[in-house]
Amino acid sequence: MNGDLEKVRAIANYQFGYSACEALFPDSIRIEYSKNTGRIRHIFHGKDLLANFRPNDALFTLTIAGAEKLVSVLPEVKCRVRLLEDVKEFIEEGKNLFAKHVVDASPTIRPGDEVIVVDTDNEVIGVGKAILTPDEMNAFSTGVAVKIRRGRKKHR
Repeated sequence: MNGDLEKVRAIANYQFGYSACEALFPDSIRIEYSKNTGRIRHIFHGKDLLANFRPNDALFTLTIAGAEKLVSVLPEVKCRVRLLEDVKEFIEEGKNLFAKHVVDASPTIRPGDEVIVVDTDNEVIGVGKAILTPDEMNAFSTGVAVKIRRGRKKHR
């Protein structure tokens, strides 16, 4: 388990920025393994699922709980997209975020990256996959910017 803890922490630092590992994966996490392959599959803290490990690209998909842990410790996390307050309730329900509703996006985001969608108070609204670059999110007035995987209301 100790080697796996170091592995998931290294991946978290690569994917979400330096010191994300301490925020996301404390010593008390529980790692669940695939029954078929024996590889890392899910990471829990207590009863909360924090992240799922994608074996196809060896990166994590976050849950709302994992995103909240990350944002609470790293307010300027490198995978953050800030939205207009007008569309907050739609994103909370799991609807996609369109480019015209993006206020700001971390400059290091690439299409396909796991992102955390926050409101103007830096409260987590949803998590998903970036479809556009930050420049495109700010410039375009049409099109999906983030495909939302989980909204906050669906989480609760």
